[in-house]
Amino acid sequence: MLIILMTSLIIMLISMIMMFLASIISKKTIIDREKASPFECGFDPKSSSRIPFSLRFFLITIIFLIFDVEIALILPIILIIKFSNLMLWSMTSIFFILILLMGLYHEWNQGMLNWSN
Repeated sequence: MLIILMTSLIIMLISMIMMFLASIISKKTIIDREKASPFECGFDPKSSSRIPFSLRFFLITIIFLIFDVEIALILPIILIIKFSNLMLWSMTSIFFILILLMGLYHEWNQGMLNWSN
């Protein structure tokens, strides 16, 4: 019991010494304050928080999330082909891809995919 207590005490002491040395050695100064501050979509965090952000940035983020979720939903469809009815699997896959294509067509009509503007 005494050996476990001494070992725990030594481990805690070494950990505290290492954390103290790391905080002394690190070169954090007032100049590094800008690096530690949050960066929100290109805005200076010390200015007014009521500046409107670009709608294009928001739309690009939404498109990314849609394609990210799309991949997460398509992967299980591919893996389940061996265990399901081929007709039901085909209809479900075609229906899902048609919904995605309709969404892509809508985004294209709305001009969300024009990256050069």
